[in-house]
Order: sequence, then C-alpha cells, then structure tokens
Amino acid sequence: MIMKNQATLDFIREHADDDVRQLALRGSKMSEVDLSYALEQIAGRQKARTKLPSWASIDGIVYPPHLSMEQCSSELTARYKASIAGKGALFVDLTAGFGVDMAFIAQGFQKAVHVERQPQLCAISSENYNVLGLNHIEVVCGDGVEYLHTMNHADLLFIDPARRDEHGGRTYGIADCTPNVLEMLDEMLEKADRVMIKLSPMLDWRKAVADLGKVNEVHIISVDNECKELLLAVKSEERTENSASPSLRVVCVNLLSDGNKECFEFDGYHASPSSSAFHFSPFDSRFLYEPNASIMKAGCFGLLEQRFGVMQLDKNSHLFVSDKEVIGFPGREFLIEKRTSMNKRELKAALADIDKANITVRNFPMSVAELRKRLKLKEGGEVYIFATTIANEGHQLLVCRKKT
Repeated sequence: MIMKNQATLDFIREHADDDVRQLALRGSKMSEVDLSYALEQIAGRQKARTKLPSWASIDGIVYPPHLSMEQCSSELTARYKASIAGKGALFVDLTAGFGVDMAFIAQGFQKAVHVERQPQLCAISSENYNVLGLNHIEVVCGDGVEYLHTMNHADLLFIDPARRDEHGGRTYGIADCTPNVLEMLDEMLEKADRVMIKLSPMLDWRKAVADLGKVNEVHIISVDNECKELLLAVKSEERTENSASPSLRVVCVNLLSDGNKECFEFDGYHASPSSSAFHFSPFDSRFLYEPNASIMKAGCFGLLEQRFGVMQLDKNSHLFVSDKEVIGFPGREFLIEKRTSMNKRELKAALADIDKANITVRNFPMSVAELRKRLKLKEGGEVYIFATTIANEGHQLLVCRKKT
C-alpha cells in the first residue's frame, strides 16, 4: 500500500485546483510535505478530470508520473474496449501499465491478471483496484512475455506494446514495438481464445492486418474527432485455413464527450477504397460532408458514396456533397452558401461580409496559416471555409455554415 503522511494528503487536497507550476516554484512551508509526490498527484487528478472523469471524482485514486498519465487510455476508449471485450472467466493484460484498460475490461470477467514490468506502476494499480473495489484483479510485477510462457489458458489476452525505442524515440511499426507482437502471436493464440492488440493510430491498418495474418476485427477509434487507437482482434480459430473467403469486420468509431458516438462498419477484405470524382456544379449540391477522423484513417471513401448517396469533390479531397440532406453521415454536415475560385475579384465578392472564419484545407496548395493571411480573416465565428480541389475545376473555396 502507498502510504503518505497526513501533511502531504492535506496539501494535495488544499491545492487540488492550483497551478502545478506555480506550486512547484512556491514549494511548501511544511518540511513533512512530500512535495514531489503531491505535485504529481495534483497534476494527475487535474488531467483525469477530462481523461478519466469517473476516477477524478473518487478520493484515494493514485496517479502515475506524467508520461504514464499521458500514455494511458482515456475512459472513453477504455469503456469502448470493455464493450467489445465481452464477458468470460479469465482476462490477462500482458502490458497493463497504469491499468486503465484493465480496470474497465476486467469488470466483465470473473478473474483478471494485470502484468506490468514497472514496480511503481504495479504498486499504484494495486492501490487503485482496492479503491475501485476490483478485488478479482491479480497484479503481477514482471515481464509479459515471460508470463505468457507459463500462464493458464485465458478467454482474452490484451497487449499494448510500447511504441518507444531504447532512446525514447517514437516507433510505429509492429515489429519495432516492444514486445514484438509478430513473434508472440502464435503463442498468444495457443494461450487464449481471443487476442486484442492495441497499436498506434499512425499505422496503416491494411498493412497491420497483412503483417499479423488473419485478423477478424479492426477498430479505428477516435475521440472527439481525433484518431487515438488502432485495435486489432484475432480469434484462435481464425488462424486456421477454415475459409476460402474470409471476412474482416472494420469498425470506424468516433466517441464523443457528450456520450454519443458515430459508427461505420464494413468488410475490410472485400470493400474497395476507391471512389469516383464528379463534375461539381454550384447548383447541384447544397450540403457538404466532412468524414470523421476514423473514416479518414480507414480510407473507405467509395463505401461512403455507395451507402449515403454522396459524391466526392475530387479523389484526393475527401470531402463529399449532396443535393439533399443525408441522415446519419459519420462526420460533420455543412450548408454550402457560396463558392469561389482564388481569383481576386471573385474572392472579394464572396468574402465581402466575412471578417472571420474557421478554415480547413484539403488537397490544396496552401496551409491554413498561409490561406488565412491571404484572405485576411480572423479565426473563429460561424463561417466555415473549405479550401480544396474540385475535379475538373481546380482550386476552390466553399463558404459554409454548420448544419444545426
């Protein structure tokens, strides 16, 4: 158990909302206060208010050092993983870290094993599981690969390989992460019915599937339109030659802070990512659609056209339009008010009554900063300008307002 004296606990409680940097400069007048620990806990809880809100509301939760807090899953993504993990007898996380994913996924299992190499994180997690009432979780301080060799058969194995090399630099390829999942997968599938692998959202999901073999599910997870995780799921029976035409369920999910979510599914083995560009006319289309971050990562643009009856402005622009409103499109919806080329006279007429706007560039030769300077527009407001390329018509600006 992590024990701290009352003076330190009082300091944490008294300064829970204070600026940590200012607290560090001022220090504490009481020598018995463990200032380093106190500042770590204050900063961790402040971060948890947005990342782990249900934990932030509980007294007694212990937070890890800054890097571990930054790298841990958010509550939204952990709850999502728990929803697809299901229920069972035994769940094992071979790289459990601070234990956020473990705490949420384990609630569906009769027993869970948290394996982590860092003693400090093991001590913190043990403390937190007691506070959370998760007494069926066993914490093992050791190497996940070694534990794999001797573990009992599990319903579900989870692994989140470290994406930093020995020099602290970021790595993204599966083979470059620690441990190397490619070398472990066969043994993991011998030891568990299912394996879930959390990877960097920077990875090409198609290459990851090809590298690993017969993956049966891919989950591309975004939070508030920022891509956060690539999650692959494999069942042990899927590794056999049991199907001449295998299917791959790809789920693009955008989890929203208000509790809602956007979800789009398709068969990743048989869906074509290609889409058709068309000749855009300002009179054909009133609505503009911008796919969410998970859809952009998946690259399933042809499917969007097929399912929603929208059309893409250009094969590399990844913006879609329709002459009628589309219900359930996984992304943002806008009303197109004006369209202009980059001709000075046209620009002046189109932007005459606009002094500020939200600017997005897609398949366009200027950055947002360069275009904002060129247009002399402040940031913000209710106007949204999409600078893009339209098939057969070149560089264009679409002046829109968000559909409410």
